[in-house]
Amino acid sequence: MSWWKKLLWVGISALGVWAMAVLALSRGEQISAFWIVLAGFCALSISYRFYSKWLAAKVLVLNEERATPAVLQNDSKDYVPTNRWMVFGHHFAAIAGPGPLVGPVLAAQFGFLPGTLWILIGATLGGGVHDMIVLFASIRRGGKTLGQMVKEEIGRGVGLLALISVLAIMIILLAVLALVVVQALAQSPWGVFTIAVTIPLALIMGIALRTGKVSVVAVTIFGLLGLAFGVWGGQFLAHFPAIEAWFRHDQKWLAWAIMLYGLAASVLPVWMLLTPRDYLSTFLKLGTVAMLAAAVVLINPTLQMPAITKFIDGTGLVFAGPVFPFVCITIACGAVSGFHSLIASGTTPKMIRRESRIRNIGYGAMVTEMLVALMAMIAACVLQPGQYFAINTKGTPTEVVARVSAAGFPVTEKEMQTLATNLGESTMFNRAGGAPTFAVGMAHMFARVSAKPTALALWYHFAIMFEALFILTTIDAGTRVGRFLLQDFLGNVWRPLGNTRSWSANFFSSVLLVAAWGWFLYEGVIDPLGGINSLWPLFGLANQLLSVVALCLGTTLLIKMHEAKYLFVTLVPLCFMCAVTFSAGYLKVFSPDPRLGFLSGARSLLGEAGGLADPTKAAEFARQANVWRFDALVAVFFLVLVLLIVLSSARQWWQMLRGTKRVVLHESEFVPITAAQLAEF
Repeated sequence: MSWWKKLLWVGISALGVWAMAVLALSRGEQISAFWIVLAGFCALSISYRFYSKWLAAKVLVLNEERATPAVLQNDSKDYVPTNRWMVFGHHFAAIAGPGPLVGPVLAAQFGFLPGTLWILIGATLGGGVHDMIVLFASIRRGGKTLGQMVKEEIGRGVGLLALISVLAIMIILLAVLALVVVQALAQSPWGVFTIAVTIPLALIMGIALRTGKVSVVAVTIFGLLGLAFGVWGGQFLAHFPAIEAWFRHDQKWLAWAIMLYGLAASVLPVWMLLTPRDYLSTFLKLGTVAMLAAAVVLINPTLQMPAITKFIDGTGLVFAGPVFPFVCITIACGAVSGFHSLIASGTTPKMIRRESRIRNIGYGAMVTEMLVALMAMIAACVLQPGQYFAINTKGTPTEVVARVSAAGFPVTEKEMQTLATNLGESTMFNRAGGAPTFAVGMAHMFARVSAKPTALALWYHFAIMFEALFILTTIDAGTRVGRFLLQDFLGNVWRPLGNTRSWSANFFSSVLLVAAWGWFLYEGVIDPLGGINSLWPLFGLANQLLSVVALCLGTTLLIKMHEAKYLFVTLVPLCFMCAVTFSAGYLKVFSPDPRLGFLSGARSLLGEAGGLADPTKAAEFARQANVWRFDALVAVFFLVLVLLIVLSSARQWWQMLRGTKRVVLHESEFVPITAAQLAEF
C-alpha cells in the first residue's frame, strides 16, 4: 500500500474515532445527527476494506478456481447462476426486513448512544462475520441449509434439534413480518398500488433476462422507470375513486394476498419473481437511505433525544427491560441477526457464481444494512422526545400525555393533534411498533427541503409505503428458505418430500409452510391483542437464538478447517450473543416485573380479570394471560434447544482441540471452474 493510501486510511480512522468521541462524551449540549452518519461511513469503510478482506484471504481462504453450487447444480429453479449485482440486491433486500427500521426506533428510548454503539460494533465485528461465514459454509457444501450443516458438522441428534428449532423460529419470524406489512398497508391504496406494480415488473424483468437477449443494464432501466411510476403515481389515486377502490383493502384481504404472494415466490423459479423483485426493491431501499444520509448532511438536524436516558434501568415507556441485554435484542437486523443465516444458507448460495462474491455479498450487505439502522436511529432521535414517547406509549391520550410528561419529556394533546393533522392522520396516539415513528422522523427531514404545506403528509405516507416494501421482500425470500428447511425435515420422514427438484414436493412443502405462518398471521389480524402481542416478544429472542446456532456452526468449521488460531473471530461474538440471549430469555420468562416477564404478566392479568365486572373484558384479560403463558412455554422450548446445541458444540470443540476426536470436514468435492465458465462470468 502506497504512503498516500496509508495516510488516507489513517485519516478515515481518525475521523471515525473523533465522531464517536463527540457522540459518547458530549453531555448537556445539542449534538448534530451528522456525527452518527460520519461514524457509520468510517466504520463501514474501514471494516470492509480491512477486516472483511482479511477474513476472505486468511481465515476462509476463498478460491476463485472453485466452482460454486449455482454452476454445478444449475437447475433453472433454485440453483441459478445470477449476475452479482442482482444477487447483492436480492440478498440485501431479503436480510433488510423490519429490524434495521423498527429495532433502532424502539431502542431509541435508551438514548441514541447505546443503540448506535451496538449497531457499529455488532455489525462490523459480529454480524458481518456471522453472515459471511454461513454463506461460505453453505457454498462449500452445495448450498445446504443451516439445519443440514449443523446435522453434518456437529451431530445428527443436534442437527435434528436444530432443524426443529430453526423451522419453528422461522414460522414465528415470517408471521410477525407479514403482520407488520398488513398493518402498514391496511386502507393504504398508495402502498398497495406501489407493491402491486413491482410484481408484473419483476416477472417481465425475469423473463427478459432469461431469454439472454436483453442486458442487465436495459432491464434495470426498465425496472427503475416502472418503479418510479409506482412510487410517484400512487399519490394520485385519490383523484380517481373508482381505481382507488381496487387498491383499498382491509387487513383480512391483505393477509390472504400476502399468503398467496409468499406461496408464488416459494414455488416459481427463483429467476422469475423472487430475484428481480428483490433486486428492484433494493434500488428504492438504498436510494431512500442515501437520500436520508444526504438530508442529514445538508439539513444538519439536531438529535433531540439525550445520549442516555433514565430508562436504561428497565422502566421504559416503550417497552420494559434494561439496556443490557434488550438493546441487543431489540436491534437485531442492523447489528447481529440470526435470520441472515437462513438467507445466507438458503437462496443466496444457490445463485452466486464465484467465491470472491462471498465477501461483498455476505459482509458488504451486512455493513450496508448497518447504515440503514443508523438512519432509523437518527429518524427517531431528531423528533421531540415527548412526541416520540407519546407515539409509542399505549393508553388514552390524557393518560399518555400525563405519563410522558411525568417522565420528564413534556408533551400536550394539542401538540400531538397538530402533528397528526400535518401528517394527514386522525391521531398519532397508540401508534406503537416503531414503523410510524420512523415514518414521522423521515417525513420531518424530507419535508424541510420543501415549502409546500402538504409536504409532511406526502413524505409520511411515502415512508409508510417504503417500510412495507422494505419488509415484504423479507417475506418472499423467507418463505422460500422456510420451504428448504421444511423439506430438510420432511425428507427424514419420507425421502421424496426432501427432493427440491420435484415440483410436487416443492408445492406441497410451500403450502404447508405458508399455512403455518399464515395461521399465526390471520390470528393476529382478527385478534390483534392475542396476535401481535403474542408474537412480537418472541420475535427478537428467537431471531438472536438463531445467531447463536449459526456462530456455533462457524466455530466448529474453523476448528475442522485447522484454523483454530482464528477462533476468536466467531467465538467472541458467540459468547457475547449467548450472554445476550440467555439473560434476555430468563428475564422474559421469570422476571417479577409484570411488564417484562411472561409468567408474572399472566398472573397480573388474571388478578385484574378477577376484579372486573364486565365478563367480556374479563375473558379478554384471561385469554391474554393464557397467551403469555404460551409465550413463556415457547421461549423456554427455544432456549433449551439452543442451549443443548451450544453444549454439544462446546463438547465437540474440546474433543477436537485436544485431539481425542477425529476431525471430519463434510465438504463438497473440489470441482475447478472451467475456462469457458470464467469467460462467461
